[in-house]
Amino acid sequence: MTVKEKLKKIIIEELNLEEISPEDIEDDAPLFGEGLGLDSLDAVEIVVLLERHFGVEVKSLEEGKAAFQSINTLAAYVEERIAQ
Repeated sequence: MTVKEKLKKIIIEELNLEEISPEDIEDDAPLFGEGLGLDSLDAVEIVVLLERHFGVEVKSLEEGKAAFQSINTLAAYVEERIAQ
């Protein structure tokens, strides 16, 4: 399973997005607002999920803001942190 696939699965399961399947989430679609429709509470939950599932810590708001744009940016962020 790729990092992107795992992220989609975790987001759907942990955020209780019952009407959505991993295939429904486009890799470059926005996670917040008009895209997947997540909100600020979901962002906090994603921070916790990244640490729990990948051992990746989001150290600042700016870092998180850049990483949480889409599945593509989130996967790149996770892969970069895991490689360090």
